[in-house]
Amino acid sequence: MLFSLLKPALFALDPENAHRLAVRALAALPPRPAPPPEGPLAITLAGLSFPNPVGVAAGFDKDAEVPDALIGLGFGFAEVGSITPLPQAGNPRPRLFRLVEDQAVINRMGFNNAGAAAALARLQARAGRPGIVGVNIGANKDSPDRIADYGEMARMMAPVASYLCVNVSSPNTPGLRALQDEGALAGLIDAVIAARDAATPSAPPPVFLKVAPDLEPADIDAIARIAIDKRLGALVVANTTVSRPALRSRQAGEAGGLSGAPLRTLATQRLRDFRKATGGAVPLVGVGGIASAEHAWERIRAGASLVQLYSAMVYHGPGLGARIVRGLERLMRRDGFASIAEAVGSA
Repeated sequence: MLFSLLKPALFALDPENAHRLAVRALAALPPRPAPPPEGPLAITLAGLSFPNPVGVAAGFDKDAEVPDALIGLGFGFAEVGSITPLPQAGNPRPRLFRLVEDQAVINRMGFNNAGAAAALARLQARAGRPGIVGVNIGANKDSPDRIADYGEMARMMAPVASYLCVNVSSPNTPGLRALQDEGALAGLIDAVIAARDAATPSAPPPVFLKVAPDLEPADIDAIARIAIDKRLGALVVANTTVSRPALRSRQAGEAGGLSGAPLRTLATQRLRDFRKATGGAVPLVGVGGIASAEHAWERIRAGASLVQLYSAMVYHGPGLGARIVRGLERLMRRDGFASIAEAVGSA
């Protein structure tokens, strides 16, 4: 209700300014407890016990400022970042666009963040608090050795991350998506795992990999082979798309990654593709265009163990996660499942 009242004022602001205001508002909220770890929607993935399968995607909380506030809103987990070793200004503004008529967002942010040291200090300060907080790691745009950047990020963040998510699928850092090529990706994952194991030899966090929706069948098969071979904790399917379905908004021609409602069909198909390519051997996280419990349920039935939101919160507010959680419990019971794990891939 509060979001509905404030939405006209927020939409009168530049989207990036409105986002900053939202993060500050969340930071000012009084602490709320995390969702209880048990219940009908609880699910275990990569050794982690999620109280429910609905999380916040990377990009909302780039600098790890409000993960506990997000979890306090009812989300089952929060993923912060993308974070790079050095602070990075990102691309010139404007770089974030609301496509209201399409319920979509285009961004060309360019991994803008305050750097690893700032995020690390915040994550160290929350040590011991309940809640699963993943850290999405990236490389600096002008780095002479991007694989070394990922290794450094894994070394720094492994001690404070519930899981590490390797982001090689953003379209807004030139050349980054080339790291999804089979040879480069295998070397990159090896470097991340080695750095993680050196930093946390007794209890290393699982490694997730976030992939693009704009992949050819051969790319999907190659990534699936690597994910199985390297025993990745999960594949996050998918990042924003550089494709452009039919759009109505005047900002449709802006460069950058498209997210929100127009991504839903493509992201769901890519999830099905990875489910088939991995034979269900690697857990999947569904993201892209999810704005309701029905959308999340479709993604779970298609093979996702977890789902993530971001763009839909622009239009429906931060309470959307809790509404989806309530709806998922209703849908699960309607369809005769006793747990979320039973429903995964059942369609």
